[in-house]
Amino acid sequence: MTNASYKQFCPVAMAAEVLCTRWTVVLLRELIAGSTRFNELRRGVPRMSPALLSKRLRELERAGVIERERLSQAPEIDAYRLTRAGRDLQPVIEAIGIWGQKWVETEPSLENLDPELLMWDMRRNLDTDPVPARRTVIEFIYPELPPAQRTWWLIVEPDRTVDLCHVDPGFDVDLYVTVDLRTMTEIWMGLKSVTRARDEGALCVVGHADLVDKMQAWLGLSPFATQEKLAG
Repeated sequence: MTNASYKQFCPVAMAAEVLCTRWTVVLLRELIAGSTRFNELRRGVPRMSPALLSKRLRELERAGVIERERLSQAPEIDAYRLTRAGRDLQPVIEAIGIWGQKWVETEPSLENLDPELLMWDMRRNLDTDPVPARRTVIEFIYPELPPAQRTWWLIVEPDRTVDLCHVDPGFDVDLYVTVDLRTMTEIWMGLKSVTRARDEGALCVVGHADLVDKMQAWLGLSPFATQEKLAG
């Protein structure tokens, strides 16, 4: 997949030639998390250029890690799905994430704040069980960010699908969450609880009482948050 080769028969070296190009492991994280369409993948890797994303998808397809198919309901759109070889990478990617949560220091992690990635990750991991069985709209406000990044909406539909909007969807809001991006990232990573953030005055929630009381439950956590951090 790369112009440079380790020129070693060792399986580790051979696998590294496929997996260790820039953005490839992060892209695999998105595919394993269930993203299949180009625009979904872009939302999961917002700082990756569309041209590089297209290139990496072609490389993974040539390597037999993913396959591309046209959607019957939208023939103009390609879907990217993991092959058996790609699915075998799930424990590898999860192990990398667990290692990072365990051994990468907290402060360097929190220097890489990204509201779009945070909200996209929250959208796909949100637990809809504690949410009322009707359309529920939760507005997140990050006051310190520029206007273009400040406001986000999570929408839980009656069928329990969850959508993320960056433009006002025009629905009545059930819960307003005002918080700085660092604190929300700490909560999501399991470094700080909702209760602690509220007690410290870093998190303000206003709206439907059940949503306020159950925020920690419906918000959930990063898939890696249960791993105890051993680095400082």
